Amino acid sequence: MATVGVILAGCGVYDGSEIHEAVLALLALDRAGVKVQCLAPDKAQMHVVNHQSGDVAEGESRQILVEAARIARGNVLPLGRVRAEDFDALVLPGGFGAAKNLCNFAIKGADCDVDEEVAALVRALVAAGKPIAAICIAPVLLARILGSDGRKPRLTIGSDSTTAAALIAMGAEHVPCPVDDCVVDTQLKLVTTPAYMLARSITEAARGIDKTIQTLIGML
Repeated sequence: MATVGVILAGCGVYDGSEIHEAVLALLALDRAGVKVQCLAPDKAQMHVVNHQSGDVAEGESRQILVEAARIARGNVLPLGRVRAEDFDALVLPGGFGAAKNLCNFAIKGADCDVDEEVAALVRALVAAGKPIAAICIAPVLLARILGSDGRKPRLTIGSDSTTAAALIAMGAEHVPCPVDDCVVDTQLKLVTTPAYMLARSITEAARGIDKTIQTLIGML
């Protein structure tokens, strides 16, 4: 049975993983009959956001790994304890946590830095020819990691021109894509989909995520 790692960035769209995207990906993977292992950095979030008001909760601090355990039902491993050899594929759900906690794209844009453990795992899977899926804003991680290596990954975040320009500036090729579809980089084995970059409902997000996971599984 194949094992797929899912990197979570906390819990909640504004400061962690987008919960709908994470759960839809986990459901699609489970339906595909693969073993899933959730992963997360063991460090503090960039900040905490009150998801009712949208305001930053000044003075509060939460751990990415602890918050990710809410989505993973407790079954989440620190990134520092795993190796690329443990997985046959990798999935990166979106949410602002991908751009705040897994990297600092939300602050620095195309000049962002990526968490060292995330970057190392992504590079190792690509080097081993193993597929990776990234959802919503998470393709910025692949753009920064692989673009820095001169790989020019073929990615999508949908149709937002500002974010697409940032991906291009990081060395990626951006391909516009509707919410119910995905973009495939056959050479690097990458699959990306816009999800809530474009989705107006959980049903719309699910269509693209289901297709993305099916495509990822087809690459195993």
